[in-house]
Amino acid sequence: MADYDDFARAQLPRLLRYATMLTGEREQAADLVQDVLVKVYRHWSRISSADHPDRYVLRMVTNGYLSWRHSWSARVFASDDLPDEARADDFASDHAAREDMWQRLARLPKRQRAVVVLRYYEQLPDPEIAGLLGCAQATVRAHAHKALAALRNGLAIEQMAEARET
Repeated sequence: MADYDDFARAQLPRLLRYATMLTGEREQAADLVQDVLVKVYRHWSRISSADHPDRYVLRMVTNGYLSWRHSWSARVFASDDLPDEARADDFASDHAAREDMWQRLARLPKRQRAVVVLRYYEQLPDPEIAGLLGCAQATVRAHAHKALAALRNGLAIEQMAEARET
């Protein structure tokens, strides 16, 4: 099983980053990847003979995320009021923008979020995303369209609210 050990060591950082993008939480991502790697170990002889074992395992992580019974939505609670404007050297504003995007991604339905992460984080083309999700390319495009519309809509609503306050 040295072959499995080498594979797991090589793929673990990527799988953890990918799962973190899907789940929004490092602990849940680690649990998900651990569950998948246990399954991979059990079926290593079959998985290692696949054309692209790394893509096969990526699909296992995706399917695990989509079907895991626990709630994967990130629960983030604001604890303080944010200042109206950030200073030019304010690194907290960068962090706040990333946190805001995490919250927006967490509100997307699981399949839409998976498509966004696969397309923009993993930079996979639609045919590969369709293969990983087990759906048609048109479905991938529809999920991406709906997800981006929801993200844009959230930004537009926020901008309108800010404009009313000023």
